[in-house]
Amino acid sequence: MSIPKYVKSIDVRGVNIFFREAGNPMNPAIILLHGFPSSSHMFRNLIPLLADRYYVIAPDYPGFGNSSMPKADSFSYTFENLSLIIEELLHQLCISKYILYCHDYGGPVGFRLAVRQPQRILGFVIQNAVITEEGLGQPFDVFKALWSDPNPQTKADFAALGDYEFTKKQYLYGACHPFLISPDGYNMDQFFLDRPGNADIQLALGYDYQTNVEQYPIWQHYLQMYQPPILVTWGKNDFIFTLQGAYAFQSYVTYAETHLLCGGHFVLEEANYAIANLIKSFFCRMYGF
Repeated sequence: MSIPKYVKSIDVRGVNIFFREAGNPMNPAIILLHGFPSSSHMFRNLIPLLADRYYVIAPDYPGFGNSSMPKADSFSYTFENLSLIIEELLHQLCISKYILYCHDYGGPVGFRLAVRQPQRILGFVIQNAVITEEGLGQPFDVFKALWSDPNPQTKADFAALGDYEFTKKQYLYGACHPFLISPDGYNMDQFFLDRPGNADIQLALGYDYQTNVEQYPIWQHYLQMYQPPILVTWGKNDFIFTLQGAYAFQSYVTYAETHLLCGGHFVLEEANYAIANLIKSFFCRMYGF
């Protein structure tokens, strides 16, 4: 089994981007795009399970994990800009075609990549990320209030989504095997969230998330037009995104396979072997790899 290598200082548009790399670069590439409030650390157990068959890249976005954290007043923290950073990283790594694994915030990043360069996309793995408003669960009421009126109260309510208890809840709520959920995940996420200035970064992205909702019709049209194969590996007890969000992909793509796994928003914490096997089986049937 291949051991991941760690590269900490790739300069992308003036920002140091950390990413985890494993596998043979001659193999098909799979890009693992993390969500909020996590980083490539969420894929630590999945990476070696995929590295025998794929070239695996798992980056940290600016302001997340071990990548640089420029201040919110000197860097544009938008999903568009995050996607441009990841696009440039893949260009520097000479990766021309790839599968996208999208979790949470990774969805908006990944679909922006796909819309701009559809010829590069071999397919998607979707872990609790959405392309329809119906997929947005109750926590997005806080986002919507912020979008409607970004006043001190709505900003404070949004900031509470970065508190330790909410971070821990994202990992443990709906977990079917809580003893498999290492505290390392939510403790590490909280460490990065608690850095001075990070709350401003998360607020900027929270406010910008409305642009993702505006782009849902564009992403839906992309799926209908280009028909990339999609494997949905969904934590069925997620309280952040709904089951309607999981099933929505079948409305736009012929080759969409949906698996509702027993777990929550971070189902990968307890189902990494199952998800690795589903990925290998699905893309073997699609492409022979």
